[in-house]
Amino acid sequence: MQMKRRTFLAATAATLSAPMVRAAGHGKPRVIVVGGGAGGATAARYIAKDSKGEVDVTLIEPSRQYYTCFFSNLYIGGFREMDSLGHGYAGLATNHGVNVLHDWAVGVDRGAKTVTTAGGHTLPYDKLILSPGIDFVDGAVEGWSVADQDVMPHAYKGGTQAELLKAQIMAMPEGGTFAMVAPPNPYRCPPGPYERISMVAHLLKNTNPTAKIIVADPKGKFSKQGLFEEGWNKHYAGMIDWIGSDFGGDNVSVDPAAMTVTIDGEVTKVDAANVIPAMKAGRIAELAGVTDGNWAPVNAADMSTKADPDVYVLGDASQQGDMPKSGFSANSQAKVCANAVRGALTGSRVFPAKFANTCWSLIDAKDGVKVGATYEATEEKIAKVDGFISATGETPDVREATYVESLGWYDGITADMFS
Repeated sequence: MQMKRRTFLAATAATLSAPMVRAAGHGKPRVIVVGGGAGGATAARYIAKDSKGEVDVTLIEPSRQYYTCFFSNLYIGGFREMDSLGHGYAGLATNHGVNVLHDWAVGVDRGAKTVTTAGGHTLPYDKLILSPGIDFVDGAVEGWSVADQDVMPHAYKGGTQAELLKAQIMAMPEGGTFAMVAPPNPYRCPPGPYERISMVAHLLKNTNPTAKIIVADPKGKFSKQGLFEEGWNKHYAGMIDWIGSDFGGDNVSVDPAAMTVTIDGEVTKVDAANVIPAMKAGRIAELAGVTDGNWAPVNAADMSTKADPDVYVLGDASQQGDMPKSGFSANSQAKVCANAVRGALTGSRVFPAKFANTCWSLIDAKDGVKVGATYEATEEKIAKVDGFISATGETPDVREATYVESLGWYDGITADMFS
């Protein structure tokens, strides 16, 4: 009981002095995990749980309450409360002995095998797992920078940005205009922007039915396009104008001060705007020197980086092959990585890498669709084996069952991450 209490105090007091002394005293191998989302929290939990105390696991995550980016669109649409998306880390500490440090990782010395934090810690590791999610490419949308996120939110990281975007939509005048600038490939959650458009349309249909939605998209096509367009025509006829690259969607600038969006030279005054820029790996991966400038190339068999076999990158930040950047993918990759890391440190059995992903999207109340696939590790990449996608014209019962399935998945994956 004393060890559990000490690890819980590490989680709540954000100090690693006692756990690191204990780890050094017992000579345990040390794993540091940076980032407490679907990849990092899962990896920390599985290494700690399955090693049964043989490995000292430290999770570095600045947020004490983690809000999932997945399902945040349902909050915008009015199908979830924000509190239902928030999760804490006490379960990892008390149930599995993970040392949780609420701090920012700000440096990696791969030669010395240490991680430094904003709070002044220098932490040694034998294996380092980075799961920092995404950051944005500077200058990706002309006229927009991260400094403008309070005026034109990106809402592509969990928490307050989604709340801000929803408040701005609710404050639109009657018959006002909402605009989204969609991101170029590759980016987090390929169907995400289009589920968001569906949820914005659902919200406006009920609160501001004469409002208009403009989507400026640098791509010529997008994930589940046939399903979304079918749903938009059915539920939100005349409300949504999607402008792809063939019609100037790849020639966009914004002016946050004037609240305008310019698409192929045509200036439109808007009342709320969601700017989702091009993305890259979270900053710590770049500081660790394991990216190609945007993403971190990894080996498919264990998610170790091409730059360093003792550094692993999971989820959105990785460049791994065919898997989309999603919470499901990160969770799947984390389990493969955890098995490989535990095997390397303790000699336990390492199973062949297998991966899976499913992405659910809600178009309107009880109108859910999905896409997914299974994958295997090859020498070159994580390669798709087979896949599935919802069909157009499905019955309401099938679509409702798909939505209910997504709710069960959310409960399952968050338990897998945090319990």
